[in-house]
Amino acid sequence: MSGSKVAKREGYVPRGFARTGPVLFSYGFRPFFLGAAVWAVVAMTLWIAALVGHLEVAGSYGAHAWHAHEMLFGFAPAVLAGFLLTAVPNWTGRLPVSGWPLAGLFTLWLAGRAALLSPDVIGIPPAAAIDGLFLPALLLICAREVIAGRKWKDLKVLGGLLALSLANACFHFAVVTGDHVHIAMRLGISAYVALVTIIGGRILPSFTRNWLNRAGRTEFPVPYNHFDTVAILAGIAALGAWTLAPDHPVTAVPAFAAALLHTVRLARWRGWRTWPEMLLVILHVAYAFVPLGFAATGIGALGFVEELSVMHVLTVGAIAAMMLAVMTRASRGHTGYPLTASRLTAASYAAVVLSALLRPLAEMLPEIAPTLYAVSGSAWILAFALFCIEYGPILVRKRRAVQ
Repeated sequence: MSGSKVAKREGYVPRGFARTGPVLFSYGFRPFFLGAAVWAVVAMTLWIAALVGHLEVAGSYGAHAWHAHEMLFGFAPAVLAGFLLTAVPNWTGRLPVSGWPLAGLFTLWLAGRAALLSPDVIGIPPAAAIDGLFLPALLLICAREVIAGRKWKDLKVLGGLLALSLANACFHFAVVTGDHVHIAMRLGISAYVALVTIIGGRILPSFTRNWLNRAGRTEFPVPYNHFDTVAILAGIAALGAWTLAPDHPVTAVPAFAAALLHTVRLARWRGWRTWPEMLLVILHVAYAFVPLGFAATGIGALGFVEELSVMHVLTVGAIAAMMLAVMTRASRGHTGYPLTASRLTAASYAAVVLSALLRPLAEMLPEIAPTLYAVSGSAWILAFALFCIEYGPILVRKRRAVQ
């Protein structure tokens, strides 16, 4: 179908595969996965330079607030956008957004990064307003596709996007008013973890079953049933309690219950049987940080673990590791490469898991905290730099003949 016919049928936003123009904007995962990986490296490098006093970052916005924001609402939304702009068309049976509308959305994301890197140039409120446009724009695009495709069960994903949009707005409001940003951070983290439990519960057993079937194995994951629904709802309840009352002992009850339920859920997917295919193993390892994170929130609610440690179990482990796993798999699958992890890909997985394991220890072991910061930050940079090295050329140049 030609671009003009698509535009006529769909209205003001042309949709379909861009067969001409830059390969980078032919499909949603391409610009956003690459942009997210590059920004993960750049933002962490800038943050480390700011920590050691070699560079001033983000002016009056504050380096600490900027670092937290750019991990939660800069890097992570780009990965989410790349995934959803690729997955939603598969869910709804509709054509994807590509070409100039995709380039425009990516430019909007870039504008947010530039505005917050030097917010004093135009002022913090205008910079925050520019950054705040991206997530609502992504929400509207995904809502349009889900509603037009009548895939009502996918509305829960839109709920996650709405929560992220609100969390980002609250984060900026807290910075502008001089208030604490932690509640906005917890809301954002909770939205991502909820999406991991929803989407992860959709892709992990499916990918695992497909691989086991091709390998001639019959020990398949348990299909989605009422237990999964209970686990997801319990997790959302625990996240809600943690968002509102992270230090209250009562929060420990739903947190530990969610930890148990998601441990059982993960075991039901039989991830250990996917060894040695690291492209699948990492999905299960990343999801293991979900029950670990719930356990950490429970321990934190009882006063035994610092809040920042709890946050980093969830952000680097459950969120970032899962995102890297999805980025590598989708990049290979949608460009015609074999669904098997290369040595560089496996090394990137090892690096992000190392970062996830070390970073939460910094608050627990203050005497060696500087070393832990350096090693975990370096491991983070290595993980996403390896993605850029291996997948950057693929995402920019490799146009699949049939998509």
